[in-house]
Formats: sequence, structure tokens, C-alpha cells
Amino acid sequence: MIAVAAPSVASLVQSVDWVAIAPPTIAAAVALVVLVADLFLDERRKPVLGRLSVAGLAAAALALIPLISDADDGRSTFCLTNTSYDACSYTADRFTLVIQFLVLAGALLTALLSISTLKDAKNANKPLPEGEFWFLLLSSAAGAALLPASRDLATLVVALEVASLPAFALVGLKRDDKRSSDAALKFFLSSVTATAVMLLGVSFVYATTGSLHLTRIASELTHVDGQFHTLAQAGVALTLVGFAFKTAAVPFHFWVPDTYVGAPLPIAAYLSVIGKAVGFSGLILVTVVAFPSYADVWGPALAALAALTMTAGNVAALRQQATRAYSAVRLLAWSSVGQAGYLLVPIAAAAYSDDPQKSIGSTLAYALMYAAVNLGAFTVAALVARTKPLNRLSDYRGLYASRPLAALALGFFLLCLAGLPPGIIGLFAKVTVFSAAVDAGLGWLAVVMAVNVVIALFYYLQWTATLFRTPEGEPAAYRASMPLTAAIAATAAVGVALSGAPQLILHFVESGLFS
Repeated sequence: MIAVAAPSVASLVQSVDWVAIAPPTIAAAVALVVLVADLFLDERRKPVLGRLSVAGLAAAALALIPLISDADDGRSTFCLTNTSYDACSYTADRFTLVIQFLVLAGALLTALLSISTLKDAKNANKPLPEGEFWFLLLSSAAGAALLPASRDLATLVVALEVASLPAFALVGLKRDDKRSSDAALKFFLSSVTATAVMLLGVSFVYATTGSLHLTRIASELTHVDGQFHTLAQAGVALTLVGFAFKTAAVPFHFWVPDTYVGAPLPIAAYLSVIGKAVGFSGLILVTVVAFPSYADVWGPALAALAALTMTAGNVAALRQQATRAYSAVRLLAWSSVGQAGYLLVPIAAAAYSDDPQKSIGSTLAYALMYAAVNLGAFTVAALVARTKPLNRLSDYRGLYASRPLAALALGFFLLCLAGLPPGIIGLFAKVTVFSAAVDAGLGWLAVVMAVNVVIALFYYLQWTATLFRTPEGEPAAYRASMPLTAAIAATAAVGVALSGAPQLILHFVESGLFS
């Protein structure tokens, strides 16, 4: 009989860096406070929960500030001890901080939009359950903030599901709306299928490497036994499926338009930005950190997905009819699919680049630009929806006559998405992504991207022109609110500031992303 030494108690006890884990922890803690407080508040005092949620998300975002000074070296916690290699499950490095800022700032803007939406629903005698809404939003934001810091596949999958499961419920929260129920069911079933496939891939990777830590997996995959090589390839490919679904990459994109239309508008905005941030951060971690030695597997696959995704999204957006109900939301939905294609380009380029972190920096720079201006477009859409709930593209005709500042803001956001001046940040981001493809030798993908940018110009400019046309009849009176106005002003200010100094973003995200 072979005696096996039991691990010492000291080796099982890990110190926790509470400063490093503060951002997702604060969001999760406030979610629990909201859940409990909801039990004791009557209906008249439920708006307090919204203000508490906004304060909690702001506090979580501010908790990133103490971590900036350590961004280059990173702060790690939940690490293995007494082993032959160092591996940690949570790392707050530059990559983590960028994505967490995007997630928490985006969730904060979503919360501001939601305050007006919940109030309007109550006034229309179609109230949404406020306690459940705020709890689910905060829980999803906590999971989304945890994911970019995850450095093992188990934590990565858990964070992905914590971010996703509340989103299913949020989409279906309009209980008296059939579209909402259908959207939630479609979103749930397709996501569960993708997650099941991803978990199968994770199990294959674990079987071939014997570890779940990303850095250890990267090391073990370099010398996999020949008999397990096919199993490892299958594991890599299947693991990517779950994250490809979250990024709305073709052919995993079919849930997007119906889900955006059926969900409350702030949740559609949340999914378009934070949902994508979750998918792309997970995709970057598993490809660049865990599977660099299998770049010949995921590189061509992501390049093909990028080309298909941007083409399908832009062509579908181009076909939207101005008088169709919810055509504005559908256009933003299909546009987000096209934008996902652009975001995939630098990740694919990382497989062929001598400096993968520079390519990933291009994706992060583009993601920050996209988050600001796309949330801005949704804030103006929320303003229009308060008067014209069908949210057709034709409803935006003459917006400048009644709400000139809102029209100018939306026009600016659309020009940023199109990559035209004065939306300099959009142009800068597209050039950065284009350069990443060219530098990696993916000339054909750069050509496909250029063609899609031209296609997108048509529908973005068409919508922009509609804002300044003469209205039919008397200009509509659009009802603004303080939170909605604050959201529009904040996104416009960020867009203008980034257009004035776009190089600062790229410099920050390209300087040693991973510790």
C-alpha cells in the first residue's frame, strides 16, 4: 500500500485580495441588498431600489481606481500553493480593468435608462417588477465583471453563466407581451445549447491537459501525445462555440433581432454592449492565453466567422424597412451583428501576428468606442420610444425640429458607427482594426471589411438624413427625463472626448494587456 501524504491545512487556506476582487463583489453585494430590501418596501417606495442600484454600480466602477497603479504587473488571488507551477484563478491586469470598466460603465448607463422605462411601464398600467429587475441586472453585471478576471476554465464558465442566466429573465420580464416571452425562450434555448457544446469542449481540454488553469493549459497543449491530438483540437473548437454565441457571430446570431425587439429597450442596449463584452473577453482569454499553440485551428475559423458575421449583419441591416414596427431596434440589432464581425478581425489576426497583444489591443479599442456610441444610440431610441413605442425608423423623421440636441447626438453616434467625421473615434477604431488585419497578412479579410464598411455607410447615413428632414405634420413632443437626459449627455460627452484624443485609448490597451 502506498501512503499518500494529506495536504497541510496551511496549503488549503488562501489569502484573498479584497481590493482586486472589489468591483464584481460590490455589484454582487448590492444585488443581495436590493433583493432583501424589495421584500420590505411597498410599491410607492420601490423607486429607491433604482437609485440604490445606480449607486452600487457607480461604487463598483470607482473600485477600479486603486487597481490602475498595479495594472502592468497585475494583482492575482485565489492562487494554487505548494505546486510545481504558479496558477491563479483571478487576475486584475490591464485587460481585466479595461473590460470591467466597459461592463460597469455600460451597466450604469443601462440603469439610468431603466429608471425611465420602469416609470413609463408603471404609468401605462403595465408595470415591470422593479425588485426583480434591479436584482437581475446587478447579478448579470457582477458575472460580466468577474469574467475578464477569470484565469481558469471553471471560473470562466461560471462567470459566463452568472452573466447570462439573469439576462434570460430580463428579456422575458414583460409578462403581458408575447414577443418578450418568445424572445426569452429563443435566447434561453439557443444559449443553453451553446453552453452544453462549450462544456463538452472544456471536458476534452481538461482530459488532454489535466488542468483548468489557462496558463497551465497553454503549456500542456504544446506537447500533447499524438493519440490525444485530435481530442485536443476538438476541445479547442467546441470551447469556442459558447463564446461565439455570446458575440453573436454567424451562424450563432439568429437570436439577436427577436431578442432585442422583445426585451425592454434598456436590456437590448445592455445585451448589445455588455453581452458582447462578455463574449469577446472570454474568446480572447481562451484563444490568446489558453490556446496559443492551436492558433492554426482557431485563427482561420475566427477569420471566416468575422467575414461571415460582418457581411450577414450589414446586409440584413440594409434591408430594414423604415415603416416596419420596431425597425429602428432591428437595425441596431443587425448593426451590432455587423460590428461583432469587425471586433472578431483583430482576434483572428492575433493567430498570425508576432505581437498578439497588439492585435487584441485593437479589439479592446474598438470595443470601447462601440460601447459608448451604441449605448448612446439606444438612449436616443429610448427617448423616441416614450412617445412612439413602435420605434420605426420613420418615427425619427424631423427629430431635429422638436429635439435638436437629441437629433445631433444620434447623428453623431451613427456617424461614429459608420466611421465618418466628426465621429473621429469611429474612423480611428476602424483604421486600427483594418491595420491589424493587414499587418497579420489577412489582406482578403481587410478587403471584405472595406466592402462592408461601404455597405454600412448607406443605412447609417440614411437614418442620419431622416433626423433632419421636414416632419410630416406637427413635430412630435418627446418627453425627456432627468436619467435619460443624463445618459444621452454622458455618452455624447464620452464620444466627443474620445474623438478628440483617440490615441490615448490605443496606447493604454496596447501596453502589456496580460500580466
